[in-house]
Amino acid sequence: MKEEKGASRRDFLKLAGASAPAAAVAVAAGGSTQAEAAEPDLTSDKMQDTAHTRAYLASARF
Repeated sequence: MKEEKGASRRDFLKLAGASAPAAAVAVAAGGSTQAEAAEPDLTSDKMQDTAHTRAYLASARF
């Protein structure tokens, strides 16, 4: 069996398991800094930034 220099696969998995909760907290905290959606402009025929479109786009994310 040959020895590997540097981090092993087991060390990587330990680090990945420990950092996953921290990443989830960072994503959850980042969502609170978004601006409010604007009121719809009924004279425009383009897609607008409203609460409805934000909810749809959030539900369509993977």
